[in-house]
Amino acid sequence: MAEQEKPLLIKRYASRRLYNTETSDYVTLEDIAGFIREGREVQIVDLKSGDDLTRQYLLQIIAEHESRGENVLPVNVLNDLVRSYMQPGGGVMPQFLQASFDMLRDSQSQMVENMSAMNPMAQIPGFEAMRTQQEAFLKAMTGGLSGGLASGWSGAGSPTEGGAPAEESGEDLDAIKRQLAELQEKLSKLK
Repeated sequence: MAEQEKPLLIKRYASRRLYNTETSDYVTLEDIAGFIREGREVQIVDLKSGDDLTRQYLLQIIAEHESRGENVLPVNVLNDLVRSYMQPGGGVMPQFLQASFDMLRDSQSQMVENMSAMNPMAQIPGFEAMRTQQEAFLKAMTGGLSGGLASGWSGAGSPTEGGAPAEESGEDLDAIKRQLAELQEKLSKLK
């Protein structure tokens, strides 16, 4: 599992101090809230017993934010949460909340994608040619190194098998020159 996929391990000492095992320093609840806001999962365990205390601390973070007037949860939702604890088996609230947050996260991702698709720069004449030129330039400058934008793309913006062969470098340069001339011609027409 990659480093960013693993939860950040926080150990709680007997003194109730919280210790970040990645950076080898003590952290506060606010620091942990910051890690979570940045998209990082955390796991908080008691050093002595090994008990998982994550849920307890996450609830404490929420309670502190709510007590400072950062009201995210309406009172009726809090009432429903309390009621769900009174139901045998917890009712359907946990599954409902998980599904609701999953839908919210998916909707936010879709909205970001839509915003990118509606990029006003994409409407400028010659933008696509300029983007293609940038890809070809990056490929030429990195010498077809693997990884990132430079590999696996030809100057025309279509995938290639493992990057461009060496004999295509001259063709790429010619393509860049042609695209630059086309772009200059379009720009002169705009004036």
